[in-house]
Amino acid sequence: MALEGRATVAAVPAHASVAIRRAKAEDTRVVVRVYIDSWNGGFGHLLGRRVVDDALVGRWERDLVAPPPSHWWVAERGGAIVGVAGVGASRDPMDPALGELDTLHVAPDSFRTGVGRALMEVALGQLNRDGYAEAVLWTVNHYPRGQRFYEAMGWRRDGRTRDDGRQLMYRHPLG
Repeated sequence: MALEGRATVAAVPAHASVAIRRAKAEDTRVVVRVYIDSWNGGFGHLLGRRVVDDALVGRWERDLVAPPPSHWWVAERGGAIVGVAGVGASRDPMDPALGELDTLHVAPDSFRTGVGRALMEVALGQLNRDGYAEAVLWTVNHYPRGQRFYEAMGWRRDGRTRDDGRQLMYRHPLG
C-alpha cells in the first residue's frame, strides 16, 4: 500500500493496487460522490437514497480536515479515489476508552476488491495508535454485505441498536 496519489474519478481495474493516503480538502467533491454512490448502491433501499447538496459537501469539507482525534483517508486505485474512511473518538456512547470507525465507504464498482479491507486496516491501526482500548461502529440493520465484511474484519455485534432498530453497534478490541 502506497501513501501518495491524485484524486480523480475514473473506472479502475479491480486488480490495480490500492494506495491509502490522508484525505485533503481538495478531495471533497470526489469523496462526496463515492459516499453517495456507496450509500445508494449499498443500502439506499433501506434508509433512502441520498443526493449531493451544498450542506453535504460542506459537512464533508469540514470533516476531511478536522484535527485529531479525527483522521480521514482516501483509497486510490489507478489514481482515482475509490473509498474513504474516518475514525475518531466515540460519539455514541461517549467513552474516552472507545474509538469509533465513523465512516467507511467504497465505490460500488470497487466492492469486494480489497479497498474496504485496506481502509479498515489503516483505520484500526490509527485507533490503536491513538490509545483506545476498543472501537465501535454503527451499521445499517438488514445490510448483510456490510455485516459480513465487519465480522470478517474481527468486529462483533454487541446487541445495541439505535434509530428505531435501523442501526446496529459493532465492537472491535484494540491493543
